Amino acid sequence: MRRTPKGFRCHIGLFGRRNVGKSSLLNAITRQQVSIVSDFAGTTTDPVEKPMELLPLGPVLFIDTAGIDDLSALGEKRMERTRQVFDRTDVGVIVTAAGDWSSFEEEILKELRRREVPAVVVLNKVDQLEPCAATIHRLSQENVRMVRTVAPDGIGILSFRQALLDSTPDDFINNPVIVSDLVGPGELAVLVIPIDNEAPKGRLILPQQQTIRDLLDADSYCLMVKERELRTALEGLSRPPRLVVTDSQAFLKVAADTPRAIPLTAFSILYARFKGDLLEQVRGTLAVENLGSGDRVLIAEACAHHPTGEDIGRVKIPRWLRQLTSGRLTVETVQGHDFPEDLSPYGLVVHCGACMWNRREMLSRILRCREQGVPISNYGLMIAYSLGIFERALKPFPGVLEAYQAARKEFYRNRHPKQVLPSVTGSRHQLSPTRERR
Repeated sequence: MRRTPKGFRCHIGLFGRRNVGKSSLLNAITRQQVSIVSDFAGTTTDPVEKPMELLPLGPVLFIDTAGIDDLSALGEKRMERTRQVFDRTDVGVIVTAAGDWSSFEEEILKELRRREVPAVVVLNKVDQLEPCAATIHRLSQENVRMVRTVAPDGIGILSFRQALLDSTPDDFINNPVIVSDLVGPGELAVLVIPIDNEAPKGRLILPQQQTIRDLLDADSYCLMVKERELRTALEGLSRPPRLVVTDSQAFLKVAADTPRAIPLTAFSILYARFKGDLLEQVRGTLAVENLGSGDRVLIAEACAHHPTGEDIGRVKIPRWLRQLTSGRLTVETVQGHDFPEDLSPYGLVVHCGACMWNRREMLSRILRCREQGVPISNYGLMIAYSLGIFERALKPFPGVLEAYQAARKEFYRNRHPKQVLPSVTGSRHQLSPTRERR
């Protein structure tokens, strides 16, 4: 509880061939024996993570990966783990033995550039071999930051630290906020937090904790209530709050008890903006209109947990989707970092809020969906759409709401060129309160 969550840390991935000194570099920068170091190639088999404070940047997470040049059967599995690290890398470090630069390093650099991830090249072991002058010149012309090191002796580590600071994305210098920009200093947000069998005993879940902290950091007020007490709490206020935020599973009751003049949204929708791309996922939600019997939907959860009888990803959202489409959908679920490379079999991906992740990994998944032409939505967005309160849940984000309305008109015009656009709050999208809450 006292440590900075992984999702708020800048993720720094160390990539390279076997035995070039990635683990030695990690040990040197952290000043700890984090990774096992050996002259035997392939010592690191799985990604090794080390959180630390890298001042003045702040909390970071170093990820030491297995060598990418292991061509054995086991090596292929190791490389698959390494490739997954690209999805959550904010700054990529390419470690190479000085004098060695080949297609392996070029492919790493190409992958980082494709993802628009800043790269730092570490020319390690410069005490053994002088770096290739032609390679140095070419990388310099391409504005690639380079550092010369002898990792076991600590040579060049300060320069490496500076290169990391210079390469860090602005997101970690000027951190995006969760909700405070929608509330403002001296204004009140009401957070609706259901306490039921799915709530963790003795604590709040991470999005609720982080939202409270975000409001306090911005000098905003915060009132927390359960859904059953919301109406009484609102009636007792001398002036209305600037925003009501609810757990998306209580959306329908909270919408009924919150006057329409008060903006309303959900934690999960806030996290679609905070961790990912809200507009992309809003547009992706429209794809539910194209789903029919036999189509496949992928439910993706960032964290691994033991599902309960009414699990949101395995039970509730699939049930709502089938009611919404009146069809026999095939719904599949993945957890953690497991995410299919080939998404073409799916008509829609519905993702959780990714509160446990850094933003880079969530954006990587959104990018993969976009590249393969597969729409991606979000738990809170899909629930709001299913319950017929989608536009109301987007009102706190005027630009996104306007873009959605335009996209919806275009979407419907292409499907039904001679018909009038129906209301998004019509009966076709409305599920009963008894279905919404168990």
